[in-house]
Amino acid sequence: MEKIGKRPTALIAIVAYKAFTATLLAVTSIAIFSAYKNYDGLLDFAESMTLSGKRGMIVWGLEKVVNLSPKTLEFSAIGAAIYAIVTAIEAVGLWYEQSWARWLVLIVVGISIPIEIFELIKGIAIVKLIVFILNVGIFWYLLREFPKLHHKSSS
Repeated sequence: MEKIGKRPTALIAIVAYKAFTATLLAVTSIAIFSAYKNYDGLLDFAESMTLSGKRGMIVWGLEKVVNLSPKTLEFSAIGAAIYAIVTAIEAVGLWYEQSWARWLVLIVVGISIPIEIFELIKGIAIVKLIVFILNVGIFWYLLREFPKLHHKSSS
């Protein structure tokens, strides 16, 4: 295995962002899958929460989940798990400065940018805007620095 030199700060930040995103997606997948497996109990719990007049984030989340079909929950859990795995692979590949990882990130982020623009057109939310700005920054950095990083890793 080649010795890896000092990594650029921006690359470290991208790896940290990708690792955080992969962790968040994995936790989301587990939570959705749990909701799918316990759907009937969740419906009962949601009804008792609503009847007792409690408000807040828990009730809001429960209402969102119970309004989805079990198949939609299952599909969402699997999708989040696959995306978590791909994102974790991106983070590990970037950490080890692999050329294929840069290509993978460029492709995945490049595909997501038009979708994020469409989502921002439908309605601007601070989280959507932050994710969009981060992804455009990552795409721009890797596109701009790819030849330099590729040249350093092949020498």
